[in-house]
Amino acid sequence: MGRSLNLKELTRETPPLGPGHRLCAGCTASAIVRLVLMAADRPVVVVNATGCLEVATTVYPYTAWNMPWMHNAFENAAATVSGIEAAYRVRMRRGELREPLYFVAFGGDGGTYDIGLQSLSGALERGHRFVYVCYDNEAYMNTGIQRSSSTPLGSWTTTTPVGSVTVGKSTRRKDLTAIISAHRIPYVAQCAISHHMDLMRKARKAFDATGPAFLNILSPCVPGWRIEPSDTVRVSQMAVDTCFWPLFECEEGKLRVTVQPKEKKPVQEYFQIQGRYRHLLRPEHEALVAKMQQEVDQDWQRLKEGRIL
Repeated sequence: MGRSLNLKELTRETPPLGPGHRLCAGCTASAIVRLVLMAADRPVVVVNATGCLEVATTVYPYTAWNMPWMHNAFENAAATVSGIEAAYRVRMRRGELREPLYFVAFGGDGGTYDIGLQSLSGALERGHRFVYVCYDNEAYMNTGIQRSSSTPLGSWTTTTPVGSVTVGKSTRRKDLTAIISAHRIPYVAQCAISHHMDLMRKARKAFDATGPAFLNILSPCVPGWRIEPSDTVRVSQMAVDTCFWPLFECEEGKLRVTVQPKEKKPVQEYFQIQGRYRHLLRPEHEALVAKMQQEVDQDWQRLKEGRIL
């Protein structure tokens, strides 16, 4: 059964990621890490791809991590964690180790959707037992807010500017959760920081899975999304309420929506609270907003029907 997911009790323990790191005020990446790791009921070995989380929590000679932790390049976090997991299994068979462990890799969307996808796909196909967590802030935030394949249609970034010729990113975001589910691994889920118990329950399922598991967690970014530090959870909540970021899980191939908005709101309300979408509120972009609303509605209907694509 594992230990209780009582957040009040868990926060009395030594935090897996301590205070004093240098992430931005309001950054949700640190909260994501804490919630995921608090859901584990045994010791965890952490692998961390290059990105905001890595550079801000391990400024030499300091670290905010209170557990075994390894830094990797952008492209090889999944390969590294699969190698560690394989070595662990060998030593367990030999009787050199006896303590059961979990293994988890954290990467941003740049290191997951793009640069690290080949490595991740290979590790999933080989069946290594680990959890991969993508904290998805929808751009390359650590290097200057450049677009990634996770950046949504119409979003401003420094490489998808807004002006008389362009209106932000011109293509839809990649549906990585669907791509990962196509690997037919035991557990895949989308989560949001605004729904912390849903997130922790999914993390527990991911740790308990009989093979590789994947969590895609929306991670609002203060400078990249042009929002206030105090608004990150509210923005996350609105992403769920508009179904722009629906919450669901795919467990042993069975898809289930885990959070149904009490009132499905129009995507325009999500755009209104972020500076990166401010230009879409102008009358000349009504057609684009209508197109985005239609796409969100179609995706949501498919999920309700039990289909990821």
